[in-house]
Amino acid sequence: MPNHDRTPSAPGPAVRHGGRILADQLAILGAEKVFCVPGESFLGLLDGLYDHRDRIDVVTCRHESGAANMADAYGKLTGRPGICAVTRGPGATNASNGVHTAFQDSTPMILLVGQVSRKMMDREAFQEIDYRRMFGEMAKWIAQIDDVARIPEYLSRAWHVAMSGRPGPVVLALPEDVLSARAMVDDARPASVARGAPESSAIARLGDMLSEARKPLLVLGGPGWSAQAARLAADVADRFDLPVATTFRCQDYIDNGHPNYGGVIGIAPVPELARKVREEVDLLITVGSRWGEMTTQGYTLIDSPVPQMRLVHVHPGPEELGHVYAPDLSIASGAEAFLGAMLDLKVGHRADPGWTRGFRADYEAFLTPTQVPGALNMGEVIRHLSNTLPADTIYTNGAGNYAVWLHRFHSHRGYRTQLAPTSGSMGYAVPAAVAAKLVHPDRSVVSVSGDGCFLMTAQELATARAQGLAIIYLVVNNGMYGTIRMHQERNHPGRVISTALTNPDFVAFAGAFGIPGEVVTETEAFAAALDRARASDDGYLIELRVDPEALTPTQSLSAARAQGEAEKTG
Repeated sequence: MPNHDRTPSAPGPAVRHGGRILADQLAILGAEKVFCVPGESFLGLLDGLYDHRDRIDVVTCRHESGAANMADAYGKLTGRPGICAVTRGPGATNASNGVHTAFQDSTPMILLVGQVSRKMMDREAFQEIDYRRMFGEMAKWIAQIDDVARIPEYLSRAWHVAMSGRPGPVVLALPEDVLSARAMVDDARPASVARGAPESSAIARLGDMLSEARKPLLVLGGPGWSAQAARLAADVADRFDLPVATTFRCQDYIDNGHPNYGGVIGIAPVPELARKVREEVDLLITVGSRWGEMTTQGYTLIDSPVPQMRLVHVHPGPEELGHVYAPDLSIASGAEAFLGAMLDLKVGHRADPGWTRGFRADYEAFLTPTQVPGALNMGEVIRHLSNTLPADTIYTNGAGNYAVWLHRFHSHRGYRTQLAPTSGSMGYAVPAAVAAKLVHPDRSVVSVSGDGCFLMTAQELATARAQGLAIIYLVVNNGMYGTIRMHQERNHPGRVISTALTNPDFVAFAGAFGIPGEVVTETEAFAAALDRARASDDGYLIELRVDPEALTPTQSLSAARAQGEAEKTG
């Protein structure tokens, strides 16, 4: 418990200023790190954190979007709220990128925003914003603490809301005068977060449905997972010989080496996997996923509102059940509780082994790198990473066509080896890698970015160096915003505008931060470059120069244009 500096004769809590009270609650609730860009509007909190400097690591970032994305990555890695502190106005708007990611990704997070003094409010004071309105559709709960004595109450509630049901971000506005005001108040207690569990009748009905199924599929994704849940999922797959798929950017929810694993459902999936979901699966057991737009390929993979197969939908947030798709069986439960209960089922029927083995064969064939234009093949690069680096290596990426290569050709062997935004936010890889290396300093961390994605948060290389983090940065450079160029060519062939990029010397850029690196232009040169990267104690940047024609593993830029022209004339 924190020391409140009370005198020996003073019973109960001592008088503290609001910033110290707030910092004390963070320590009690279990905060380990606060990612921030310091601001004058929350000086009281910074002062309070000074007294916890041996317990709470304050990570100073170079931009609020970097800080917020680090907090999101921390929440994904630990299952506890990532804490981000930013100043009012511009600080909050910059941080909104990470808040949006945390909301769409169901990541527990608490954003603490400095606010103008209460006596200044409603005058459009300097950098004043009403955060309830600003973050209204971007967070689970938004509040402003107007009474210093209620800080413990608000922090306790924020922690519980961020972690309960479908996890997500909470925003708390902190008026300057509240942080400087003084009060004698009791502390909160460590959080006790309720977890949903399946009813026995629901599990019994699931057993009946499973015994009747001939072509079932188990799909894993969404929030509230853990290494234990991943192990239980593998046990369930073994117990019932079920084929398993994962949803968009949740590939690490089961060991991809499991003989029943059949790939990811989402952008550029195994074609046969998508076809089987559309046409053959008769029982879909989905644990955790909301079945959003990316996973369902624009809500076309499964009929809405009534799916073409029997659907068992398991999710920790009851409000998500029936939100888009009407399940045959809804179960409000966390993944661990559900999978544990499923293992207790006494079901005699097992799926046809040929059905399950077919998924695996299709997946393994999909891992073979394709032939693409240019001297550097990203498929071969990713397969080398997958075959060479330790199984617990953490890979981070943002958004862009370059990410398709990582998602297709890397096999994840453990839980939380993947950090990627389902929100499709660019600029995520570098800050997420910083958070990953801080949480797991003994594990290898690889940040994978496109040239456009990298420069959105590349200033956080300074944070990595300040923290002494040896991260490997891969920058896939094709000189353009590749995804948008692809869509331009497919929808408006030949009418290219605004997608060409003028890039710096990325190796020199990293070198300015004291991070060595090199340029790789041929596939054969990558292995030696990776060896040098692994040997560096200062981190290492490898710029991978790829041919702009190598748009995706299966389509060139010219082919995308031809497709657009054919559709336009047809």
